Amino acid sequence: MQWRVPRALPALKLAGAAALVALGLLFAEGDQVRLVLAGLAAAALAGWALRDLLAPVRLAVDPAGITVVSGFAGRRRLDWGSVEAITVDRRPRLGLTTEVLEIDTGDSLHLFGRYDLDAPPGEVAEALRAARPGPR
Repeated sequence: MQWRVPRALPALKLAGAAALVALGLLFAEGDQVRLVLAGLAAAALAGWALRDLLAPVRLAVDPAGITVVSGFAGRRRLDWGSVEAITVDRRPRLGLTTEVLEIDTGDSLHLFGRYDLDAPPGEVAEALRAARPGPR
């Protein structure tokens, strides 16, 4: 099984970057600072979209362990023996409850939100626990 960013998300980010450039050109009116700031924001958003295109699969599981995205677009393999805990952190914020999947290896903590997985983190946590061999 694997979980990935929603397929439409990189396109939305790229459209947002293009909109920032267009707005910067439209409203800069000779102000180079506004134009540079709009360009920097657009570049950051385009870089974020590029990460989604280069490493769309954020999390994968098989009988041997879990593969997580690491760095900008790398992958890191976590054997089941190194995984200490799989939990979901739920917090109320601004009237909404957010969930974050946490995979703790003792040496590192890997966090995944709803838009990293294109699925509710609680469901993914249950699927990971079910895929783990041996006693749960």
